[in-house]
Amino acid sequence: MVTMSLYLPDPVKGYYRGSRFDWSGVVSRLTYKGHEYFGEWQESDDPLLHDRICGPVESFQTGDLPWGYEEAAPGKGFVKIGIGVLEKPAEPAYRWNGTYTLLDPGTWKVRRTDDAIEFRHELAGPRGMAYRYTKTIRLTGEPPGFTIDHVLENTGARSIETSQYNHNFFTIDRLPSGPDVTVRFPFPPKATHDLKNLLRIEGTQLGYQVELRDQDIFTGLEGFGSAASDHEIVIENRRAGAGVRISVDRPLFRLNFWSIRTTVCPENYVLLRIAPGAQERWKSTYVLYTIETP
Repeated sequence: MVTMSLYLPDPVKGYYRGSRFDWSGVVSRLTYKGHEYFGEWQESDDPLLHDRICGPVESFQTGDLPWGYEEAAPGKGFVKIGIGVLEKPAEPAYRWNGTYTLLDPGTWKVRRTDDAIEFRHELAGPRGMAYRYTKTIRLTGEPPGFTIDHVLENTGARSIETSQYNHNFFTIDRLPSGPDVTVRFPFPPKATHDLKNLLRIEGTQLGYQVELRDQDIFTGLEGFGSAASDHEIVIENRRAGAGVRISVDRPLFRLNFWSIRTTVCPENYVLLRIAPGAQERWKSTYVLYTIETP
């Protein structure tokens, strides 16, 4: 049986009130057959910290910027979907890990059933930027796991052109990132950064050469095609005896990988273009399973 606990979005007392990630779908704990897949991976208690968050958390950005950031004058607002309107300060460049003042949190509605939870965020932002965003997380029994259904409706006067990515902060059984962990893809990935003798790529598999201690590692990954069938990621921890298969029903737009000792994070992106009055739907599926331990 799959069990899941979540933190709810709240601009006043929410567990996460940062400026980077969508506030919905913050999974505090996910378990299956005695294995834990998500949990806290760092020790901060600051709800405004950009990555004081856990679970399969997501973020929207237009290029490398939030929606409307570039045109906004200092003191005016820009939009982060799933967060609200944020104030642009006088600064030389956008800080992806910065904390920005929240001018308008929009309106959140949460509806829960026995096997699902629906988050709806509506925002009427400045300069024609407006949307209705619905995310539904549903537990599944066969195959065991969960799905994330997204609907983004453009209720404003301006087109939405954005990527959305899932950071996937996996903490399987709270075991350290190391040689017991493998990440597989349907294609042979090619690293865009130096793997620093910490990771290795063999065929379609990415693995660790050492157990991480105080190191961190980041790389982009290339080599995927334009078909949605390439948008699949399999993570296994042989020591834990647990694995997860992620698939998305849209093509990969970009793929990154980041890790420290306490978390393994394949970051998978989709691309969205939504005209005023239109909407886009996409779905992520997570299948949980066990494997034999050595």
